[in-house]
Amino acid sequence: MRTTEGFTLIELLIVVVIIGILAAIAIPSYRGTKSKAFVSAIKSDLRNLATAEEAYFVDEVGYTATIGNLTFNSSDAVTVSIEEAAINSWRATGFHSGLAGVVCELYYGSTTGTTATAEGLIACND
Repeated sequence: MRTTEGFTLIELLIVVVIIGILAAIAIPSYRGTKSKAFVSAIKSDLRNLATAEEAYFVDEVGYTATIGNLTFNSSDAVTVSIEEAAINSWRATGFHSGLAGVVCELYYGSTTGTTATAEGLIACND
C-alpha cells in the first residue's frame, strides 16, 4: 500500500491564484494610504511653521521670510518654504519628495498669489 504526502499541483495553483487576488486588492489601497500619509506630513509641517511664525511675531513684531530665523525643523522628505512675509502677513508652501506635483499652501494676513481659499486653512492641489 502506497501513501502520498504533500499537495497536488491543482491545490498549489489555487493557493497562488488566491494570493494574487489578495495582492491585487491590497497594493492600490497601500499606495493611497501612503499618499495620504505624505500629505499629512506636509500639513503637519505647515502647522508647525505657523506656530513658529507666531512665536517670532511675538518677539519681533513682524513675520520673517527666513526659516533659519525660526525654531522650526521640517520632516524628512518634506520641503517647506516661506514665499513671502511682511509685518502683518506671510505665505508658505510645502511639498513631499514622494508626491509628484502635490503642493500645499498656508497663509495669514493678506498676501498675493495664494491658492489657499481662506486664511489659516491649508489647501493642497491633490
